[in-house]
Amino acid sequence: MRYRSFTILLILAFVIASCKQKQNPQGVNPDNLNGGQISVKGNTFVDSSGRQVILNGINYVNKDPKINYIIKDSAATFTKFRNWGFNCIRLGVIWDGVEPEPGKYDEKYLDKLQKQVNWATQNGLYVMLDMHQDLYGREFSDGAPKWATLTDNLPHATGFIWSDSYFMSGAVQHAFDNFWANKPVSDGVGVQDHYAKMWQHIAKRFSGNKTIIGYDIMNEPFNGTQGNLILPVILTEYAKLFAEETGKVLSEQEVMRIWSNEESRLEALKNLQKKEKYARVINSATELSQQFEKNELHGMYQRVGKSIREVDSNHILFLEHAYFSNTGIASGVERVSLKDGKPDSLVAYAAHGYDLLVDTKVNDVQSSERVEFIFSQINEVSKRANLPVLVGEWGAFSGDSEGNTTSAKFIRQIFEKFQFSNTYWAYYNGIEKHNYFSKALVRPYLQFVGGALKSYEFDYASGIFSCTWEESPAVKAPTVISIPDLRSLNKESIKLDVESENTIIQSNENSNSGHLIIPVTGKLTERTIRFELNTDLSSITINK
Repeated sequence: MRYRSFTILLILAFVIASCKQKQNPQGVNPDNLNGGQISVKGNTFVDSSGRQVILNGINYVNKDPKINYIIKDSAATFTKFRNWGFNCIRLGVIWDGVEPEPGKYDEKYLDKLQKQVNWATQNGLYVMLDMHQDLYGREFSDGAPKWATLTDNLPHATGFIWSDSYFMSGAVQHAFDNFWANKPVSDGVGVQDHYAKMWQHIAKRFSGNKTIIGYDIMNEPFNGTQGNLILPVILTEYAKLFAEETGKVLSEQEVMRIWSNEESRLEALKNLQKKEKYARVINSATELSQQFEKNELHGMYQRVGKSIREVDSNHILFLEHAYFSNTGIASGVERVSLKDGKPDSLVAYAAHGYDLLVDTKVNDVQSSERVEFIFSQINEVSKRANLPVLVGEWGAFSGDSEGNTTSAKFIRQIFEKFQFSNTYWAYYNGIEKHNYFSKALVRPYLQFVGGALKSYEFDYASGIFSCTWEESPAVKAPTVISIPDLRSLNKESIKLDVESENTIIQSNENSNSGHLIIPVTGKLTERTIRFELNTDLSSITINK
Protein backbone atom coordinates (compact mmCIF):
# COMPACT_ATOMS: atom_id res chain seq x y z
CA MET A 1 0.00 0.00 0.00
CA ARG A 2 1.24 3.50 -0.79
CA TYR A 3 0.50 6.31 1.63
CA ARG A 4 -0.49 9.67 0.25
CA SER A 5 0.94 12.81 1.78
CA PHE A 6 -2.17 13.57 3.82
CA THR A 7 -1.75 10.30 5.76
CA ILE A 8 1.28 11.82 7.46
CA LEU A 9 -1.32 13.55 9.64
CA LEU A 10 -2.11 10.13 11.09
CA ILE A 11 1.36 9.60 12.61
CA LEU A 12 0.72 9.48 16.34
CA ALA A 13 2.55 11.49 18.96
CA PHE A 14 3.66 9.48 21.95
CA VAL A 15 5.87 9.87 24.97
CA ILE A 16 8.84 7.69 25.91
CA ALA A 17 10.76 8.54 29.09
CA SER A 18 11.93 12.12 28.50
CA CYS A 19 11.43 12.23 24.71
CA LYS A 20 8.31 12.84 22.61
CA GLN A 21 7.72 11.74 19.03
CA LYS A 22 6.05 14.54 17.09
CA GLN A 23 3.99 14.08 13.98
CA ASN A 24 5.02 15.94 10.88
CA PRO A 25 1.94 17.28 9.07
CA GLN A 26 3.88 18.82 6.18
CA GLY A 27 5.93 15.85 5.02
CA VAL A 28 9.67 16.07 4.37
CA ASN A 29 11.20 19.29 5.66
CA PRO A 30 13.92 20.47 3.27
CA ASP A 31 15.73 22.15 6.17
CA ASN A 32 16.21 18.73 7.76
CA LEU A 33 17.02 16.62 4.70
CA ASN A 34 18.73 19.01 2.29
CA GLY A 35 22.29 19.44 3.44
CA GLY A 36 23.29 21.86 0.69
CA GLN A 37 26.75 21.63 -0.83
CA ILE A 38 28.74 18.66 0.49
CA SER A 39 32.28 19.49 1.53
CA VAL A 40 35.21 17.87 3.37
CA LYS A 41 36.44 18.36 6.93
CA GLY A 42 39.46 16.23 7.79
CA ASN A 43 38.49 12.67 6.91
CA THR A 44 34.72 13.25 7.01
CA PHE A 45 32.11 14.62 4.65
CA VAL A 46 30.13 17.61 5.98
CA ASP A 47 27.13 19.56 4.74
CA SER A 48 26.57 23.32 4.62
CA SER A 49 25.30 23.26 8.23
CA GLY A 50 28.46 21.59 9.49
CA ARG A 51 26.81 18.21 10.02
CA GLN A 52 28.81 15.07 9.37
CA VAL A 53 27.29 13.24 6.39
CA ILE A 54 27.13 9.54 5.60
CA LEU A 55 26.46 8.98 1.90
CA ASN A 56 24.64 5.75 1.11
CA GLY A 57 23.72 4.94 -2.44
CA ILE A 58 24.01 2.89 -5.59
CA ASN A 59 25.75 2.97 -8.97
CA TYR A 60 23.67 3.99 -11.95
CA VAL A 61 25.77 3.35 -15.06
CA ASN A 62 25.05 2.53 -18.68
CA LYS A 63 27.85 1.19 -20.89
CA ASP A 64 25.93 0.63 -24.13
CA PRO A 65 27.03 2.83 -27.08
CA LYS A 66 23.93 1.75 -29.03
CA ILE A 67 21.80 3.99 -26.77
CA ASN A 68 24.58 6.54 -26.30
CA TYR A 69 25.32 5.39 -22.74
CA ILE A 70 22.06 6.72 -21.28
CA ILE A 71 19.64 4.42 -19.45
CA LYS A 72 16.16 4.82 -20.89
CA ASP A 73 14.53 5.63 -17.60
CA SER A 74 12.44 8.23 -15.82
CA ALA A 75 12.30 10.23 -12.61
CA ALA A 76 10.35 7.32 -11.09
CA THR A 77 13.56 5.30 -10.75
CA PHE A 78 15.15 8.08 -8.72
CA THR A 79 12.06 8.18 -6.53
CA LYS A 80 12.61 4.46 -5.91
CA PHE A 81 16.17 5.22 -4.87
CA ARG A 82 14.85 7.74 -2.36
CA ASN A 83 12.21 5.37 -1.05
CA TRP A 84 14.79 2.62 -0.59
CA GLY A 85 16.64 4.99 1.72
CA PHE A 86 19.50 6.00 -0.57
CA ASN A 87 20.79 9.56 -0.53
CA CYS A 88 23.52 9.33 -3.18
CA ILE A 89 23.94 8.08 -6.76
CA ARG A 90 27.24 7.31 -8.48
CA LEU A 91 26.21 8.36 -11.97
CA GLY A 92 28.24 6.91 -14.81
CA VAL A 93 29.74 9.19 -17.47
CA ILE A 94 31.47 7.71 -20.54
CA TRP A 95 34.29 9.62 -22.26
CA ASP A 96 33.16 8.27 -25.65
CA GLY A 97 29.75 9.81 -25.01
CA VAL A 98 31.17 13.19 -23.96
CA GLU A 99 33.87 13.61 -26.64
CA PRO A 100 33.13 11.44 -29.69
CA GLU A 101 35.67 13.43 -31.73
CA PRO A 102 38.84 15.18 -30.51
CA GLY A 103 37.89 18.48 -28.89
CA LYS A 104 34.20 18.20 -29.89
CA TYR A 105 31.72 17.65 -27.04
CA ASP A 106 28.29 16.11 -27.41
CA GLU A 107 26.03 18.56 -25.62
CA LYS A 108 22.97 16.38 -26.22
CA TYR A 109 24.62 13.60 -24.23
CA LEU A 110 25.46 16.04 -21.44
CA ASP A 111 21.89 17.38 -21.53
CA LYS A 112 20.62 13.87 -20.83
CA LEU A 113 23.04 13.52 -17.92
CA GLN A 114 21.78 16.88 -16.70
CA LYS A 115 18.23 15.55 -16.79
CA GLN A 116 19.24 12.62 -14.57
CA VAL A 117 20.94 15.01 -12.15
CA ASN A 118 17.70 17.04 -12.09
CA TRP A 119 15.76 13.88 -11.18
CA ALA A 120 18.18 13.32 -8.35
CA THR A 121 17.63 16.89 -7.15
CA GLN A 122 13.88 16.41 -7.16
CA ASN A 123 14.28 13.38 -4.89
CA GLY A 124 16.84 14.79 -2.49
CA LEU A 125 19.68 12.63 -3.82
CA TYR A 126 23.31 13.66 -4.15
CA VAL A 127 25.27 12.70 -7.28
CA MET A 128 28.91 11.80 -7.78
CA LEU A 129 29.86 11.86 -11.47
CA ASP A 130 31.90 8.75 -12.30
CA MET A 131 34.08 8.79 -15.43
CA HIS A 132 33.69 5.10 -16.08
CA GLN A 133 35.95 2.77 -18.02
CA ASP A 134 36.50 -0.97 -18.26
CA LEU A 135 39.46 -2.28 -20.28
CA TYR A 136 40.27 1.30 -21.18
CA GLY A 137 37.78 2.10 -23.90
CA ARG A 138 34.93 1.39 -26.28
CA GLU A 139 37.13 -0.71 -28.54
CA PHE A 140 37.35 -3.42 -25.84
CA SER A 141 34.51 -2.58 -23.46
CA ASP A 142 33.63 0.98 -22.44
CA GLY A 143 35.30 4.29 -21.66
CA ALA A 144 37.63 6.12 -24.04
CA PRO A 145 36.58 6.83 -27.64
CA LYS A 146 38.40 4.98 -30.41
CA TRP A 147 40.37 8.08 -31.43
CA ALA A 148 41.87 8.17 -27.91
CA THR A 149 42.73 4.46 -27.87
CA LEU A 150 46.35 4.12 -28.97
CA THR A 151 47.17 0.41 -29.01
CA ASP A 152 50.37 0.37 -31.08
CA ASN A 153 48.50 -2.15 -33.29
CA LEU A 154 48.82 -4.91 -30.70
CA PRO A 155 46.19 -7.66 -30.56
CA HIS A 156 43.42 -7.91 -27.99
CA ALA A 157 42.94 -11.08 -25.91
CA THR A 158 40.24 -12.30 -23.50
CA GLY A 159 39.99 -14.80 -20.63
CA PHE A 160 37.26 -16.65 -18.72
CA ILE A 161 36.58 -13.50 -16.64
CA TRP A 162 36.21 -10.19 -18.50
CA SER A 163 38.88 -8.54 -16.33
CA ASP A 164 41.49 -11.12 -17.41
CA SER A 165 42.06 -8.94 -20.46
CA TYR A 166 43.90 -6.44 -18.27
CA PHE A 167 46.63 -9.08 -17.97
CA MET A 168 46.29 -10.81 -21.34
CA SER A 169 45.65 -8.03 -23.85
CA GLY A 170 48.60 -6.13 -25.25
CA ALA A 171 46.17 -3.73 -26.89
CA VAL A 172 44.53 -2.79 -23.56
CA GLN A 173 47.87 -2.47 -21.77
CA HIS A 174 49.44 -0.26 -24.44
CA ALA A 175 46.34 1.93 -24.62
CA PHE A 176 46.87 2.64 -20.92
CA ASP A 177 50.63 3.09 -21.40
CA ASN A 178 50.06 5.72 -24.06
CA PHE A 179 47.48 7.45 -21.88
CA TRP A 180 49.88 7.66 -18.93
CA ALA A 181 52.61 8.92 -21.28
CA ASN A 182 50.23 11.55 -22.73
CA LYS A 183 51.00 10.42 -26.26
CA PRO A 184 49.57 12.77 -28.94
CA VAL A 185 46.46 11.67 -30.83
CA SER A 186 45.62 12.56 -34.44
CA ASP A 187 45.27 16.33 -33.75
CA GLY A 188 48.70 16.51 -32.10
CA VAL A 189 47.30 17.04 -28.60
CA GLY A 190 48.24 14.62 -25.83
CA VAL A 191 45.56 12.03 -25.03
CA GLN A 192 45.73 12.88 -21.32
CA ASP A 193 45.49 16.59 -22.12
CA HIS A 194 42.25 15.82 -23.96
CA TYR A 195 41.01 13.92 -20.90
CA ALA A 196 41.74 16.89 -18.63
CA LYS A 197 40.00 19.34 -20.97
CA MET A 198 37.02 17.02 -21.26
CA TRP A 199 36.71 16.98 -17.46
CA GLN A 200 36.99 20.77 -17.39
CA HIS A 201 34.10 21.02 -19.85
CA ILE A 202 31.93 18.87 -17.58
CA ALA A 203 32.97 20.72 -14.42
CA LYS A 204 32.15 24.09 -15.98
CA ARG A 205 28.61 22.90 -16.68
CA PHE A 206 28.03 21.60 -13.13
CA SER A 207 30.17 24.01 -11.09
CA GLY A 208 27.17 25.71 -9.44
CA ASN A 209 25.09 22.56 -8.96
CA LYS A 210 24.72 21.64 -5.25
CA THR A 211 23.31 18.21 -6.07
CA ILE A 212 26.73 17.24 -7.42
CA ILE A 213 29.10 16.29 -4.61
CA GLY A 214 32.09 15.84 -6.88
CA TYR A 215 33.95 14.14 -9.68
CA ASP A 216 35.28 10.57 -9.67
CA ILE A 217 38.16 11.27 -12.04
CA MET A 218 38.71 7.73 -13.39
CA ASN A 219 37.12 4.39 -12.64
CA GLU A 220 39.65 1.69 -11.65
CA PRO A 221 42.78 3.09 -13.33
CA PHE A 222 45.00 0.27 -14.56
CA ASN A 223 48.80 0.26 -14.60
CA GLY A 224 49.27 -0.72 -18.25
CA THR A 225 52.28 -2.92 -18.93
CA GLN A 226 53.52 -2.18 -15.40
CA GLY A 227 50.71 -4.49 -14.30
CA ASN A 228 52.66 -7.38 -15.83
CA LEU A 229 55.17 -6.99 -13.02
CA ILE A 230 52.62 -7.19 -10.23
CA LEU A 231 50.80 -10.46 -10.85
CA PRO A 232 54.02 -12.56 -11.03
CA VAL A 233 55.13 -11.15 -7.66
CA ILE A 234 51.82 -12.15 -6.10
CA LEU A 235 51.91 -15.61 -7.65
CA THR A 236 55.53 -16.14 -6.58
CA GLU A 237 54.60 -15.37 -2.99
CA TYR A 238 51.68 -17.78 -3.27
CA ALA A 239 54.07 -20.47 -4.51
CA LYS A 240 56.33 -19.86 -1.49
CA LEU A 241 53.39 -20.22 0.86
CA PHE A 242 52.26 -23.38 -0.93
CA ALA A 243 55.74 -24.89 -0.64
CA GLU A 244 55.95 -24.13 3.08
CA GLU A 245 52.62 -25.82 3.72
CA THR A 246 52.89 -28.83 1.40
CA GLY A 247 56.60 -29.30 0.77
CA LYS A 248 55.91 -29.13 -2.97
CA VAL A 249 57.76 -26.52 -5.01
CA LEU A 250 55.74 -25.18 -7.92
CA SER A 251 57.50 -24.05 -11.07
CA GLU A 252 56.59 -20.73 -12.66
CA GLN A 253 54.76 -22.61 -15.41
CA GLU A 254 52.75 -24.61 -12.87
CA VAL A 255 51.71 -21.49 -11.00
CA MET A 256 50.61 -19.79 -14.22
CA ARG A 257 48.62 -22.87 -15.22
CA ILE A 258 46.83 -22.76 -11.86
CA TRP A 259 45.93 -19.11 -12.31
CA SER A 260 44.89 -19.34 -15.95
CA ASN A 261 42.35 -22.12 -15.33
CA GLU A 262 39.07 -21.26 -13.61
CA GLU A 263 38.73 -24.43 -11.56
CA SER A 264 42.33 -24.51 -10.34
CA ARG A 265 42.28 -20.80 -9.55
CA LEU A 266 39.17 -21.18 -7.42
CA GLU A 267 40.74 -24.16 -5.67
CA ALA A 268 43.88 -22.13 -4.94
CA LEU A 269 41.82 -19.31 -3.43
CA LYS A 270 40.43 -21.73 -0.85
CA ASN A 271 43.92 -21.76 0.64
CA LEU A 272 43.80 -17.98 1.05
CA GLN A 273 40.70 -17.79 3.23
CA LYS A 274 42.60 -16.70 6.32
CA LYS A 275 43.53 -13.04 6.69
CA GLU A 276 47.19 -13.71 7.55
CA LYS A 277 47.81 -15.83 4.47
CA TYR A 278 45.98 -13.51 2.14
CA ALA A 279 47.72 -10.42 3.54
CA ARG A 280 51.13 -12.02 3.06
CA VAL A 281 50.45 -12.84 -0.58
CA ILE A 282 48.73 -9.63 -1.60
CA ASN A 283 51.10 -7.31 0.30
CA SER A 284 54.05 -8.66 -1.68
CA ALA A 285 53.11 -6.32 -4.54
CA THR A 286 52.56 -3.16 -2.47
CA GLU A 287 55.75 -1.39 -3.53
CA LEU A 288 55.17 -1.94 -7.25
CA SER A 289 51.55 -0.82 -7.10
CA GLN A 290 52.32 2.29 -5.07
CA GLN A 291 55.16 3.21 -7.41
CA PHE A 292 52.63 3.52 -10.24
CA GLU A 293 50.19 5.45 -8.04
CA LYS A 294 52.79 7.95 -6.89
CA ASN A 295 54.08 8.61 -10.40
CA GLU A 296 51.77 8.05 -13.39
CA LEU A 297 48.46 8.04 -11.52
CA HIS A 298 49.17 11.01 -9.27
CA GLY A 299 50.48 12.95 -12.25
CA MET A 300 47.21 12.39 -14.09
CA TYR A 301 45.14 13.36 -11.04
CA GLN A 302 47.21 16.53 -10.67
CA ARG A 303 46.72 17.42 -14.34
CA VAL A 304 42.96 16.80 -14.30
CA GLY A 305 42.52 18.43 -10.89
CA LYS A 306 44.27 21.60 -12.06
CA SER A 307 42.05 21.68 -15.17
CA ILE A 308 38.88 21.29 -13.10
CA ARG A 309 39.92 23.90 -10.55
CA GLU A 310 40.23 26.52 -13.30
CA VAL A 311 36.43 26.47 -13.56
CA ASP A 312 35.15 24.81 -10.36
CA SER A 313 36.33 25.29 -6.79
CA ASN A 314 33.12 23.96 -5.22
CA HIS A 315 33.17 20.22 -5.78
CA ILE A 316 35.16 17.34 -4.35
CA LEU A 317 37.80 15.56 -6.41
CA PHE A 318 37.37 11.82 -5.83
CA LEU A 319 40.59 9.88 -6.31
CA GLU A 320 40.54 6.13 -6.83
CA HIS A 321 43.41 3.82 -6.07
CA ALA A 322 45.04 1.74 -8.80
CA TYR A 323 43.24 -1.36 -10.04
CA PHE A 324 45.19 -3.84 -7.90
CA SER A 325 44.18 -2.13 -4.64
CA ASN A 326 40.61 -3.32 -5.25
CA THR A 327 41.82 -6.60 -3.73
CA GLY A 328 43.51 -5.11 -0.66
CA ILE A 329 46.94 -3.85 -1.68
CA ALA A 330 47.52 -0.73 0.43
CA SER A 331 47.17 2.31 -1.78
CA GLY A 332 49.69 5.14 -1.98
CA VAL A 333 47.06 7.65 -3.13
CA GLU A 334 47.68 11.25 -2.00
CA ARG A 335 45.62 14.43 -2.25
CA VAL A 336 46.47 16.73 -5.15
CA SER A 337 47.71 20.31 -4.88
CA LEU A 338 46.26 23.60 -6.02
CA LYS A 339 47.92 25.94 -8.50
CA ASP A 340 49.76 27.72 -5.68
CA GLY A 341 51.17 24.43 -4.41
CA LYS A 342 48.93 24.22 -1.34
CA PRO A 343 47.06 20.93 -0.72
CA ASP A 344 43.58 20.85 -2.22
CA SER A 345 41.18 20.54 0.74
CA LEU A 346 38.29 19.23 -1.38
CA VAL A 347 39.64 15.75 -2.03
CA ALA A 348 38.25 12.32 -1.06
CA TYR A 349 39.24 8.69 -1.46
CA ALA A 350 36.86 6.80 -3.78
CA ALA A 351 38.05 3.30 -2.93
CA HIS A 352 36.72 0.08 -4.45
CA GLY A 353 36.73 -3.24 -2.63
CA TYR A 354 36.03 -6.71 -4.05
CA ASP A 355 36.80 -10.24 -2.94
CA LEU A 356 38.76 -12.24 -5.53
CA LEU A 357 35.67 -14.37 -6.15
CA VAL A 358 33.72 -11.48 -7.67
CA ASP A 359 32.49 -12.18 -11.23
CA THR A 360 33.10 -15.93 -10.76
CA LYS A 361 30.50 -18.68 -10.48
CA VAL A 362 31.15 -18.92 -6.72
CA ASN A 363 30.80 -15.22 -5.92
CA ASP A 364 28.38 -16.15 -3.13
CA VAL A 365 31.01 -17.93 -0.99
CA GLN A 366 33.29 -14.97 -0.35
CA SER A 367 35.83 -15.10 2.46
CA SER A 368 34.82 -12.80 5.32
CA GLU A 369 38.44 -12.57 6.46
CA ARG A 370 39.64 -11.50 3.00
CA VAL A 371 36.85 -8.95 2.73
CA GLU A 372 37.53 -7.52 6.18
CA PHE A 373 41.23 -7.22 5.33
CA ILE A 374 40.45 -5.34 2.09
CA PHE A 375 38.33 -2.71 3.83
CA SER A 376 40.71 -2.47 6.79
CA GLN A 377 43.44 -1.56 4.31
CA ILE A 378 41.20 1.15 2.86
CA ASN A 379 40.58 2.51 6.35
CA GLU A 380 44.32 2.68 7.02
CA VAL A 381 44.87 4.64 3.80
CA SER A 382 42.11 7.05 4.84
CA LYS A 383 43.84 7.70 8.15
CA ARG A 384 47.29 8.05 6.59
CA ALA A 385 46.19 10.46 3.87
CA ASN A 386 43.53 12.17 6.03
CA LEU A 387 40.87 11.66 3.34
CA PRO A 388 37.19 10.75 3.77
CA VAL A 389 36.16 7.48 2.14
CA LEU A 390 33.32 6.83 -0.25
CA VAL A 391 33.49 3.19 -1.34
CA GLY A 392 32.43 3.75 -4.92
CA GLU A 393 32.02 0.05 -5.75
CA TRP A 394 31.48 -3.11 -3.75
CA GLY A 395 29.34 -6.23 -3.81
CA ALA A 396 28.36 -6.95 -7.42
CA PHE A 397 26.03 -9.66 -6.10
CA SER A 398 23.37 -11.42 -8.13
CA GLY A 399 20.70 -13.98 -7.34
CA ASP A 400 19.09 -15.00 -4.08
CA SER A 401 21.67 -17.22 -2.44
CA GLU A 402 22.01 -17.03 1.33
CA GLY A 403 25.74 -16.43 0.86
CA ASN A 404 25.14 -13.18 -1.02
CA THR A 405 22.84 -11.89 1.70
CA THR A 406 25.29 -12.86 4.44
CA SER A 407 28.17 -11.17 2.62
CA ALA A 408 26.16 -7.99 2.02
CA LYS A 409 25.23 -7.73 5.71
CA PHE A 410 28.82 -8.35 6.76
CA ILE A 411 30.17 -5.62 4.47
CA ARG A 412 27.51 -3.15 5.60
CA GLN A 413 28.60 -3.67 9.20
CA ILE A 414 32.23 -3.04 8.22
CA PHE A 415 31.14 0.26 6.64
CA GLU A 416 29.38 1.22 9.88
CA LYS A 417 32.49 0.36 11.90
CA PHE A 418 34.72 2.57 9.76
CA GLN A 419 32.00 5.19 9.06
CA PHE A 420 32.45 4.76 5.30
CA SER A 421 30.11 6.28 2.77
CA ASN A 422 29.32 3.94 -0.13
CA THR A 423 27.57 3.35 -3.44
CA TYR A 424 26.71 -0.28 -4.17
CA TRP A 425 27.59 -1.79 -7.57
CA ALA A 426 25.12 -1.65 -9.29
CA TYR A 427 21.45 -0.92 -10.04
CA TYR A 428 19.50 -3.03 -12.52
CA ASN A 429 15.80 -3.52 -13.14
CA GLY A 430 14.30 -5.88 -10.60
CA ILE A 431 17.11 -5.55 -8.07
CA GLU A 432 14.55 -5.10 -5.30
CA LYS A 433 13.34 -8.68 -5.83
CA HIS A 434 16.61 -10.17 -4.61
CA ASN A 435 17.14 -11.10 -0.97
CA TYR A 436 20.60 -9.55 -0.65
CA PHE A 437 19.01 -6.23 -1.59
CA SER A 438 15.85 -6.35 0.51
CA LYS A 439 17.47 -8.03 3.52
CA ALA A 440 20.82 -6.24 3.62
CA LEU A 441 21.15 -3.17 1.40
CA VAL A 442 17.87 -1.64 2.51
CA ARG A 443 18.29 -0.80 6.17
CA PRO A 444 18.17 2.16 8.57
CA TYR A 445 21.31 4.29 8.57
CA LEU A 446 22.60 7.64 9.72
CA GLN A 447 22.40 10.41 7.10
CA PHE A 448 23.28 13.62 8.94
CA VAL A 449 24.96 13.99 12.33
CA GLY A 450 24.62 17.19 14.36
CA GLY A 451 28.27 17.02 15.39
CA ALA A 452 30.93 14.30 15.38
CA LEU A 453 29.87 10.67 14.98
CA LYS A 454 31.39 8.26 17.51
CA SER A 455 29.69 5.02 16.49
CA TYR A 456 26.55 3.59 14.93
CA GLU A 457 25.30 0.12 14.15
CA PHE A 458 22.29 -1.74 12.83
CA ASP A 459 22.07 -5.31 14.11
CA TYR A 460 20.32 -7.35 11.43
CA ALA A 461 19.53 -10.23 13.81
CA SER A 462 17.81 -8.18 16.51
CA GLY A 463 16.62 -5.27 14.38
CA ILE A 464 18.20 -2.81 16.83
CA PHE A 465 19.75 0.45 15.64
CA SER A 466 22.06 2.34 18.01
CA CYS A 467 24.12 5.48 17.63
CA THR A 468 26.37 7.75 19.69
CA TRP A 469 27.64 11.16 18.66
CA GLU A 470 29.05 14.33 20.20
CA GLU A 471 26.73 17.20 19.45
CA SER A 472 28.31 20.54 18.61
CA PRO A 473 26.67 23.83 19.66
CA ALA A 474 27.92 25.29 16.38
CA VAL A 475 25.61 22.95 14.42
CA LYS A 476 22.01 24.18 14.28
CA ALA A 477 20.54 21.48 12.01
CA PRO A 478 19.20 18.16 13.40
CA THR A 479 20.58 14.66 13.28
CA VAL A 480 18.70 12.56 10.69
CA ILE A 481 18.29 8.78 10.49
CA SER A 482 16.84 7.15 7.39
CA ILE A 483 14.11 4.55 7.97
CA PRO A 484 13.29 2.50 4.83
CA ASP A 485 9.83 1.51 6.12
CA LEU A 486 8.23 3.46 8.94
CA ARG A 487 5.71 0.65 9.50
CA SER A 488 8.54 -1.48 10.85
CA LEU A 489 9.61 1.14 13.41
CA ASN A 490 8.68 0.20 16.98
CA LYS A 491 8.02 3.68 18.30
CA GLU A 492 7.82 2.49 21.90
CA SER A 493 11.39 1.18 21.62
CA ILE A 494 12.94 4.58 20.87
CA LYS A 495 15.35 5.45 23.67
CA LEU A 496 16.90 8.89 23.41
CA ASP A 497 19.21 10.61 25.89
CA VAL A 498 17.50 12.72 28.56
CA GLU A 499 18.77 15.98 27.05
CA SER A 500 16.24 15.72 24.24
CA GLU A 501 12.78 17.20 24.28
CA ASN A 502 11.40 15.40 21.25
CA THR A 503 12.01 13.52 18.07
CA ILE A 504 10.12 13.91 14.82
CA ILE A 505 9.03 11.21 12.44
CA GLN A 506 8.90 12.39 8.84
CA SER A 507 7.42 10.40 5.99
CA ASN A 508 8.47 10.69 2.36
CA GLU A 509 5.61 11.70 0.13
CA ASN A 510 3.63 8.76 -1.31
CA SER A 511 5.93 6.28 0.42
CA ASN A 512 6.28 4.13 3.51
CA SER A 513 9.87 5.33 3.91
CA GLY A 514 10.93 8.29 5.97
CA HIS A 515 13.24 9.68 8.61
CA LEU A 516 13.71 10.03 12.33
CA ILE A 517 14.68 13.63 13.12
CA ILE A 518 16.52 14.50 16.34
CA PRO A 519 16.60 18.25 17.04
CA VAL A 520 19.78 19.77 18.45
CA THR A 521 20.11 20.83 22.09
CA GLY A 522 22.52 23.69 21.43
CA LYS A 523 25.04 22.17 23.83
CA LEU A 524 28.36 20.40 23.61
CA THR A 525 27.19 17.01 24.80
CA GLU A 526 27.23 13.32 24.03
CA ARG A 527 24.03 12.06 22.45
CA THR A 528 22.70 8.54 22.08
CA ILE A 529 19.70 6.93 20.44
CA ARG A 530 18.47 3.36 20.22
CA PHE A 531 15.39 1.88 18.58
CA GLU A 532 14.08 -1.37 17.20
CA LEU A 533 12.44 -2.47 13.99
CA ASN A 534 9.50 -4.75 14.67
CA THR A 535 10.06 -7.06 11.73
CA ASP A 536 12.69 -8.12 9.26
CA LEU A 537 12.57 -5.47 6.54
CA SER A 538 12.39 -8.20 3.93
CA SER A 539 8.95 -9.24 5.19
CA ILE A 540 7.55 -5.86 4.18
CA THR A 541 7.05 -5.02 0.53
CA ILE A 542 9.80 -2.63 -0.51
CA ASN A 543 8.51 0.66 -1.89
CA LYS A 544 8.31 0.50 -5.64
